[in-house]
Amino acid sequence: MRLDQIARLQELSVGLADVVINEADPSTWPGAGKSASDLTQEERGNRYWSKKNAAASMTLLVKVMNITSTLTKDKDPSLNDQEKELDQEVAQAERQALALLERVSKGTNVH
Repeated sequence: MRLDQIARLQELSVGLADVVINEADPSTWPGAGKSASDLTQEERGNRYWSKKNAAASMTLLVKVMNITSTLTKDKDPSLNDQEKELDQEVAQAERQALALLERVSKGTNVH
């Protein structure tokens, strides 16, 4: 992959992070502030969709970050400790996002 493409992917991850932050905020979901028993059927469905969408956006962000991280490592194999720590945090976030996606796809109530 060309360096300009790697840079574009890194810029994309910044925009995706903003989307994830917004979509993952429970105060923006339908029925925010209501207890589960007070939600209408439509609010429950829309809230579920919002959670799935946020999880999918998080997964996309993590994958883009993993790609750019891998490509950057290939270009410069001398990673310092801070970069290694960030890689570990990204890997942990990806595992958490995948676990969330699995729970959502199985219909588990995710708040």
